[in-house]
Amino acid sequence: MDVVSPAPVTGTAPVRALERSLVLRWSVHATWVVLLALATEFRIGRFGFHPSDQGFILAQAWRVLNGEVPHADIISARPLGSAVLHVVDFALPGPLFFASSALSMVEIIVATIAFTALVTRRRVLTWGPGLTALVAAASLINLNAFPLMAWHTVDGITLTACGAWALDSGLRSDHALARRAGLLLLGCAAFVKQSFVLAAVIGAMWLLLHPGGRRWRRLPGDLLALVAGPALYVTWVSLGGGFAAMVRQLTGGVPAYGERLLGLWLEDPALLILPPFRELTFFAAIAVVLLVVRLSGTRLGVTGHAMSWLLGLGGAAAVVFTVVDGRFTGSSRWADVLWWILAVSVLLHGVVRRKVPWAGLLVLATGFMTSLSWGNDTPTLLTGTLALTTLLLVGQILPARPRFARRWITATAGLTAVAVCGTVVVARHDKSAYLDVEHARLTADLGAVTPAMGGIRTNPETFRYVQQIHDCLAHFPAGRVAVLPDNAFAYPAFRLTNPFPLEWPLPLEIVADAPERMLAEADALNREGDYLVLFQTVPSPLLATGGPVPAEVPPDTPIFDYLGLENALQARLIGRVITCGSFVGKYVPHP
Repeated sequence: MDVVSPAPVTGTAPVRALERSLVLRWSVHATWVVLLALATEFRIGRFGFHPSDQGFILAQAWRVLNGEVPHADIISARPLGSAVLHVVDFALPGPLFFASSALSMVEIIVATIAFTALVTRRRVLTWGPGLTALVAAASLINLNAFPLMAWHTVDGITLTACGAWALDSGLRSDHALARRAGLLLLGCAAFVKQSFVLAAVIGAMWLLLHPGGRRWRRLPGDLLALVAGPALYVTWVSLGGGFAAMVRQLTGGVPAYGERLLGLWLEDPALLILPPFRELTFFAAIAVVLLVVRLSGTRLGVTGHAMSWLLGLGGAAAVVFTVVDGRFTGSSRWADVLWWILAVSVLLHGVVRRKVPWAGLLVLATGFMTSLSWGNDTPTLLTGTLALTTLLLVGQILPARPRFARRWITATAGLTAVAVCGTVVVARHDKSAYLDVEHARLTADLGAVTPAMGGIRTNPETFRYVQQIHDCLAHFPAGRVAVLPDNAFAYPAFRLTNPFPLEWPLPLEIVADAPERMLAEADALNREGDYLVLFQTVPSPLLATGGPVPAEVPPDTPIFDYLGLENALQARLIGRVITCGSFVGKYVPHP
């Protein structure tokens, strides 16, 4: 967020010219963000689909949209801030899953812009084509091999980045609306996932440590803005009777401490000479020499100037080679290496400039928060920002660049980076889409099954699987429908009312009294009737490889189960045993 008071001008014509100029610049930036998001969605995001997590957040948002109260009606190991945010996805133009996926890319790009504006302290409207292109490239690196879908970690990163950007702008310009909007966003970040509670803490510290933030008359209003989001959430849950359940659920999950990230170079020091870890060693060595050179001041003269630039280019090469060695995969440790490289650059920048680089520390903290995850405990979703922030911090301590060469060099470098990163990201996703097969085999459009999934391409076997769910709903109509266990997408895709308090009963998602509540709901269904509960027999890992999905199965086919809960529900339900494609189920029609 840029809060700028234009210089006073006289006359109507200059004012209108200034307004037209500002509108044009904002339009240019908004246009490239939307175009990059749509291009990424059309070429990458819509290819590949898996029935489990690629509908998880949308399923929770669908329940919130239908009036259900978090924790009282919906069991969740995390706060359901993302579900609240993604209610807006249902109002977007276009098919639900396509539009939601494109919005996720917009979030990634905007977060990258916000972090860059913080680190550079430059208004976005003053960016040239070089820096803009580098930010676009960093956004693609942030995406890497991750699927484009609504996800709480993406929301947490975006709220943190935009909140800090607005807070910083508001404090520097003494603009109350920007300052309090930033605090509101940072407070809301804490309620998309527990790991982002640190964002709200950082917001409070930033406010209190800034000289302009300690004006006591406005401090109560500022702190109220910080806690407004969480307070409204807790009030809503409490009025719905879910406060005690919320406490049990949010404290009942398996904790994550970031030990994999923090212990990167402690597990096996010998790894520091192997890729991608060796780049950290190389960068650290360069940083030590560069520190000595920069602290020598002007004593080294032209030699020191040249050495600084050579060392800076060497550090940039280490960052680039880390990305190259990582190959844009989530399984390697390249994101962890980039995080540690940024930590070294933050220390280097602080010592040379004799000033704490708060923006760099914020990016570092956001990387740590991102790594606090069960399934992806690494800051992979922030890799582009980690790399770009490192380059910017190192660049800020180098001697002045030649003015005549800067614009065309940065523009060329930025556009080249966009082309290279775009090509690599496309190749990575084409080779292996997230939990799906390679691009050439993604030949079936799920829009043929339901309009909500128009444009989403998958393999023919997963298409058959989704088609079977649609056929089951047509053959066995019911007021309440569950498709267990790994089919969270079905609820928003087919507009279903899920009678159970969990959309996706993964072992780690089953917290507090979830098993008891699931079984109690089965008893309620037995009493009330009008339900269809489908159980998948095809293992989810098999779907990720392209099947095969049988056309039909006998009623006694074993179902796919994690901890015995699905089998317990199947035994508990007294409805008629039915089979439908590869699914078996229990059915009681409407009286």
